[in-house]
Amino acid sequence: MAGFLSPLFEPGFFSSGPVHVALTLGGIVAVVSAVVGIFTVVRGQSFAGHALSDIGTAGGSAAVLIGVSTLYGFVALNVVGAGAMELIGIRRPRGRDLATGIVLGAALGLAALFLYEDTVTSSTTGATVNVLFGSVFTISSSTVPTIVILGAVSLVITLMLYRPLLLSSVSYDLAAARGVPVRLVGAGYLLALALAVSLSAVTIGAILSTALLIGPAATSLRITTRTAASIGVAAALGVAATWAGTLISYDSSVWTGHNWPVSFCIVAVIFGLYLASAIPARLRPANRRSAVFNQPSAADRTEVR
Repeated sequence: MAGFLSPLFEPGFFSSGPVHVALTLGGIVAVVSAVVGIFTVVRGQSFAGHALSDIGTAGGSAAVLIGVSTLYGFVALNVVGAGAMELIGIRRPRGRDLATGIVLGAALGLAALFLYEDTVTSSTTGATVNVLFGSVFTISSSTVPTIVILGAVSLVITLMLYRPLLLSSVSYDLAAARGVPVRLVGAGYLLALALAVSLSAVTIGAILSTALLIGPAATSLRITTRTAASIGVAAALGVAATWAGTLISYDSSVWTGHNWPVSFCIVAVIFGLYLASAIPARLRPANRRSAVFNQPSAADRTEVR
């Protein structure tokens, strides 16, 4: 068995401390991103997830500038950005996207300023690259408890809001008619999303964090339309992609003489899984190719804010 597996796992993979941290944190972040990502896809708020990942760039670069962990910068700016998007936006898709675009534009302006200041004043080598593209291999083990706590908060919020969040995702008006506090549910979801995107940004960088949020969830929803099943499948796919990408990055030094960026490897695996998911989706009978969770068509569906 050892001889069979040796081509897959280069020497030192299982004994490396950074690899242990990468696999642990990568798995945690993948699960959190998958759970929140399912609702992000169903609610049609992928743009909001992408916007928060870019907004986090301003927070991460500001954190480098003042000498604190980029994790705190990502969380702080993403939570503020999510709150601003909720306050500005209205419940129709046009207003929601308008609010997202306004906040995103302002945050990108700040990101440009902070990244410039990092370049000309910071003594931290590769700070800009680390903020934008991340590296799970460089995360300190002391960060593990904080990431676990933030991930747990995001999961608890999502699971507490599970039923009203799902109902408001399908039909805002129906949820409101049944007494669901849709404004509060939407705010809670955006908080969970902000935390999930922040954790993903620490793992694979602010620019690429959307891939971990959307990719496994979209792949899962191609395979199954059952809510609980799709969440479980998305989590499994996210963990598998993160661990496989970590392994490929580690082994690539033997293949090429240098390590491929772990962020690229993880995203490449996620993209490959999404392409592969088209096969069972095409084989599924036509009468089962209904909208996710039996939703109305996109033209008829009442969107949430």
